[in-house]
Amino acid sequence: MIVLESVSFAYPEHDPVFVNLNWEVARGEAWAVLGPSGCGKTTLLYLLAGLRHPTSGVIRIDDQEQTGPRPRTGLILQDYGLLPWATAYKNVTLGLQIRRFYGPDGKHTPSDENTADHDRRVDYWLHRLNLTSHANKYPAQLSGGQRQRVAIARTLALNPDLLLMDEPFSSLDAPTRESLQNLTFELRAEEDLTTIIVTHAIEEAAILGEKIMILNQPPNCQPVFIKNPDAGQVDYRHRPAYYEMCTNLRQHLEVNQ
Repeated sequence: MIVLESVSFAYPEHDPVFVNLNWEVARGEAWAVLGPSGCGKTTLLYLLAGLRHPTSGVIRIDDQEQTGPRPRTGLILQDYGLLPWATAYKNVTLGLQIRRFYGPDGKHTPSDENTADHDRRVDYWLHRLNLTSHANKYPAQLSGGQRQRVAIARTLALNPDLLLMDEPFSSLDAPTRESLQNLTFELRAEEDLTTIIVTHAIEEAAILGEKIMILNQPPNCQPVFIKNPDAGQVDYRHRPAYYEMCTNLRQHLEVNQ
């Protein structure tokens, strides 16, 4: 369970992005956060990831106050965040190597996880995401979809229970984007993940968010919350309900511009 209680946040010498924001996310839910550029979507993810701290208010995850990065929170970025000089295999191992050296709390307390276990986890995720044949390739030799799969594999190798995704598919072509959207729902079910994806794309929010939060231009005090229980179902893209949801979301965005 994620709970935001009266959370406010402002960058130094800027107007507030959030003012007294309240929000609850139950374990296993799939949320999409939708809004125009500059509305605070990425800032919200950084707050949830513990990379930013509220100006006031409290963020709790599993009844623990968020004071820094949490070991079981995974963050996937739009630009993949891959090391260009490392192979796909080495990029997937990166998070595990850092955790082994610094420990899950990042405070230089080495973990007791062994290398053989790491190798098994890396091999599993490369296989699961159809990357085994690309393991020795460098990012420049991979397509955009393959690079994003490497980023997903690197994150899931750390065994997260909360997956935060910052517009991860926005730069991909439509078929690849739809394929990875479907994969996201499959992985959520397989790994019992709570997922929160931020996007500016109405169609993506409708596909990936069983619940959708619409942010306005700052300061965000009262976001709009919409239920979308059919999201993720195999044929949802072809149902009238999907087009109705897209229309509904578009109308909310137009009203709040």
